[in-house]
Amino acid sequence: MRLCRDQVVKAIEAFEMLSPGDRVLVAVSGGKDSLALWDILLALGYEVDGLYLGLGIGDYSEGSGHHAREFAAARGLRLLEVDLRSEHGFGIPDGSRAANRPPCSACGLSKRHLFDRSARDGDYDALATGHNLDDEAAVLFGNVLRWEGEYLARQMPVLPAGNGFPRKVKPLVRLGERETAAYCVLRGIDYQVEECPMAAGNRHLGYKAALNAVEAQSPGTRHAFYFGFLDRAADLFRSQMAEVDQGLGTCATCGSPANGEVCAFCRLVDRATGDRDPTHDAAVRRVPVRLESRQADGVPG
Repeated sequence: MRLCRDQVVKAIEAFEMLSPGDRVLVAVSGGKDSLALWDILLALGYEVDGLYLGLGIGDYSEGSGHHAREFAAARGLRLLEVDLRSEHGFGIPDGSRAANRPPCSACGLSKRHLFDRSARDGDYDALATGHNLDDEAAVLFGNVLRWEGEYLARQMPVLPAGNGFPRKVKPLVRLGERETAAYCVLRGIDYQVEECPMAAGNRHLGYKAALNAVEAQSPGTRHAFYFGFLDRAADLFRSQMAEVDQGLGTCATCGSPANGEVCAFCRLVDRATGDRDPTHDAAVRRVPVRLESRQADGVPG
């Protein structure tokens, strides 16, 4: 437990993620990483609330929500909840089909939008997510294989606030999945063990498995790969983030940052609920969806 807390402290200090007195909103999925992060940040003295998104993925979402609520209730913590189906008229399974998007694409887009909105509306100083070293190395691996410059520009443990986006931080980047799982066991934290059923066949899982095989033969490879990129190559891609930032405007529907007249999330809502209008359709034709948000982390939902 001390190892995990110490590694989080090192990440926060090394990348200037948080300052004393910051109000932090943790995106909580009910899984081991986000619940461990919430617990560790509280132990370090930060003022932290949780945010759970109901994604409408059947029993999986029911189980995830149960674990998040139980964790918060047992400790007297504040858990904000946003239900995608009741508030926006669709869940990820039907929404992805209606919008003709892969489930993980629709999920990631929805999460990013609702995370950002909740952090802004609640006037939080930072939004923290439970991305660990395994996640970040796998995303980096996929982005390097395709030389995805925009995503490589965002492959940082901290994305500063600006252009309507909250500050985003990833305090678990020095810890792997096995360590956060062990932390939860030792702390008596019950978490969602099952993987999302809609993630089957996702490339991200394949990249993670490939890196696991390399790590087994050469321990420390993930750490060297990810932190080597941050030290030696990340700055080479920053100009691409600046180019995207310069083209950002404001969504005419919801007021969020957008690359065109209407943001990608509002277009997804329109397609998923059948509530279209010519303005939105024109925006879909004009704006490439993948350029929508500089804060997209590349991790599938």
